[in-house]
Amino acid sequence: MKMSTKPSQFRLALRGSSLLTSARWNKGTAFTIEERKAFGLTGRLPSRVNSLDEQCERAWDQLQARETPIRKNSFLQSLKDQNWVLYYSLISRHLTELVPIIYTPTEAEAISNYSHLFRRSEGLYLTFPDQDTMEEDFLEQTRGKDIDLIVCSDAEAILGIGDQGVGGIGISAAKSVIYTLIGGMNPGKCLAVTLDVGTNNPDLLNDHLYVGWPNKRIRGEDYDRFVDKFVQLVRKHYPHSLLHFEDFGVTNAHRLLQRYRDEHACFNDDIQGTGAVTLSCIMSAVGVTKTKLSEQRYIIYGAGSAGLGIAQQLRDAIISIDGLSKYEANSKFYLIDKYGLIKASLGPDKIREDLSEFVRPDDEWDDAKVDGDGHVGLLEVVKRMHPTVLIGCSTHAGGFTEEVVRAMAEGCDRPIILPLSNPSKLVEVDPADANKWTNGKALLATGSPFPPAKMPNGKDYIIAECNNALIYPGLGFGAMISQSRRMTDTMIIAGAQRLAALSPALKDPDDALLPDFAHAPRVNFEVAVAVAEQAIDEGSAGVTWSKEEVREKAKEKIWEPVYGEYVYNEQGET
Repeated sequence: MKMSTKPSQFRLALRGSSLLTSARWNKGTAFTIEERKAFGLTGRLPSRVNSLDEQCERAWDQLQARETPIRKNSFLQSLKDQNWVLYYSLISRHLTELVPIIYTPTEAEAISNYSHLFRRSEGLYLTFPDQDTMEEDFLEQTRGKDIDLIVCSDAEAILGIGDQGVGGIGISAAKSVIYTLIGGMNPGKCLAVTLDVGTNNPDLLNDHLYVGWPNKRIRGEDYDRFVDKFVQLVRKHYPHSLLHFEDFGVTNAHRLLQRYRDEHACFNDDIQGTGAVTLSCIMSAVGVTKTKLSEQRYIIYGAGSAGLGIAQQLRDAIISIDGLSKYEANSKFYLIDKYGLIKASLGPDKIREDLSEFVRPDDEWDDAKVDGDGHVGLLEVVKRMHPTVLIGCSTHAGGFTEEVVRAMAEGCDRPIILPLSNPSKLVEVDPADANKWTNGKALLATGSPFPPAKMPNGKDYIIAECNNALIYPGLGFGAMISQSRRMTDTMIIAGAQRLAALSPALKDPDDALLPDFAHAPRVNFEVAVAVAEQAIDEGSAGVTWSKEEVREKAKEKIWEPVYGEYVYNEQGET
């Protein structure tokens, strides 16, 4: 998203090899003749000066020569280590093709092989046995830097592949890249962190090349003290930064977010990002059906971090937008996990504490059909409750059977069906099948890209991709530019409403429920503006602007992958 074209001028003290090996400042063959003379580069570079366009063309050709996604991922990682501007400029020109290479699904393979692919550090590694020197290590990495964003992971639940130990730095770095690429954050102001508290992955523990701490995962009070020490360092040294928690396990994700979200601007994409983009999708769908969020009946199939995050985000929006009480809003939801419908008789050993608000009373189900284990299954809940919204985040491939989908379609005119599990092989239902089984009535979105489905009239129905990257970079950028000390629920709802307002389906009910991912930078800018406006409106912001100034201020803060003009100065500013 181009906001300006005039390059910035920078005064640098780096010279020669130090400049060429700085990924942040290196231009490669794009250094001008004057810059080559001033910085001692004339004999270190071939004579031809290339434009950034020419460099991108060359890099794209080199990338295409790599035949597999993981080799493309490795090439791009190497490019990032050499030249930030070229790296981000190349990807921004091929966004739809390359985001799956630098992020999910290919990054999962890179992370699972992290120790065998390791070449150089890509962030801050905080390890449990070294906690006594954590502040010293933290300051050594961040000294002299103005940090706006810190992405951290303990790598217990990485991208559907589970516990990856120190390889979690890969997901922290990848999330930071998306914040820059799509959200406009300056990469020099982002920090990727892995909290190495051990691993329970036997393949890693038995791998003599594993580069992390070869120890079973720390739990309980020791774990909490370690994480708290890190969070307090962030609060102490970067009080206006956004702290992004990524891919923490289900036992820690919610409680850590709840523990710290009132103390600092914290965000968990697995919980809040997934919840926010799903909320946007459903807002769009109820816009099509001319109904309200509070008029829906919701089944959420899969009650892990994502499922619970979606339920809470939808519930909070119902309270905020439609004015229901928390009790009334909670009553709209039916959560199902491996024990079937979450109802009181399952007992505390089968119901996590964070699910307590959504437990259904037993007397609703006295005469319900149960399976061999005595559990109330999805089909029974659909037949009895006639849901209008069915959300899947279970990774149970095919969990939305033909009987389930047809039963849902019998209960409402335009069922909203969102099979969100990733990757596509784990999706609860192929959207083409859901479209066919509902005779084209279903409003659909998925967690992975799918081709259009054919409507009964022969028209293509575009399947929206309910991709967190459509919203979380904008949520973060909005919190950052407004210097909010908290990421409030109302800020997230404001961002979700802005995304929903951009839905193609609001102009054509048979179009996609969410904008195409190719438009993610523009969409996230709008989300950021809405978030910052809300922060100012509610008094959460740390800036003195008015709401009317937000858009222009946001444009000024956008980082663009373009080369600046360099002037040599021994007392370099940067």
